[in-house]
Amino acid sequence: MRVLAAILLVMGLGGGPANAAVEDEIKARIQPIGEVCVDGQDCGDVVTSAAPASASSGPRSGEEVYTNVCAACHGAGVMGAPKFGDAGAWSPRIDKGLDTLVNHAINGFNAMPPKGGCANCPDEEIKAAVEHMVEAAK
Repeated sequence: MRVLAAILLVMGLGGGPANAAVEDEIKARIQPIGEVCVDGQDCGDVVTSAAPASASSGPRSGEEVYTNVCAACHGAGVMGAPKFGDAGAWSPRIDKGLDTLVNHAINGFNAMPPKGGCANCPDEEIKAAVEHMVEAAK
């Protein structure tokens, strides 16, 4: 029995360094790979706010907004969106008036989300896009 106790004691003492090595390996595997830096915090040389993609020279044209935003749905008629240039699909909508069409485009209507999903588009750009689509349908 004493021999067994001695063997267990020796094994227990020898396991300490091995356990420390395993613990070091675990710590190395789970260490953070980065850190969060909030806008306004001093984070060394980390830039905390995105620079504008390009200097804006004013509102985009209706055609430009249509091409970049609206064409995704109105180009193919996704979920009932009237296709660009389809007079038959646009006629009943045009009959409701431009103000109604612009209101629907800005605030969303049926399956169309507000501003067609372009949350950063100003209302004047959305209006210009609607006017562009209406002109193409006439």
